[in-house]
Amino acid sequence: MDSPVLILRDRHESPQKCSLTPLRGNPEMCFLDFPRTEPVDASGRVLLHPDGELFSAADAGLGLMILDSSWRRLPKLLRLVTGDPPRRRLPPIRTAYPRKSKRFEDPAEGLASVEALYAALFMLGQERPDLLDGYHWKKQFLELNPQLVGG
Repeated sequence: MDSPVLILRDRHESPQKCSLTPLRGNPEMCFLDFPRTEPVDASGRVLLHPDGELFSAADAGLGLMILDSSWRRLPKLLRLVTGDPPRRRLPPIRTAYPRKSKRFEDPAEGLASVEALYAALFMLGQERPDLLDGYHWKKQFLELNPQLVGG
């Protein structure tokens, strides 16, 4: 596995609003842009997905794949994922990101992508507060979710 975290990012999303943009260039993150024609092999990884099973201790040590897109475009990105990665979801976590859509209703438990990345890695046994360093709402996110702060 080249990188512990594989991120398939939809180019239709604004890079200025993307909470993962500060992580570009991090050697532990591999960013791939969508649309693309080549499939993306997610073998040996868990796929963060809202319809998956909850993360468990058995997932520790696996890589992670995140699809960074709007909820309505998620199925298009999923069609490119190969390798049959197990789908995993997060337990209820509160977002600090001030989401507001004029066209679509956001899911009640939707998170900013960097919040989801941080929480998923935490569930995989990796506490990485440094991933939130470029996130404007880092302090509020951690205060809202004390279960995601190690001791």
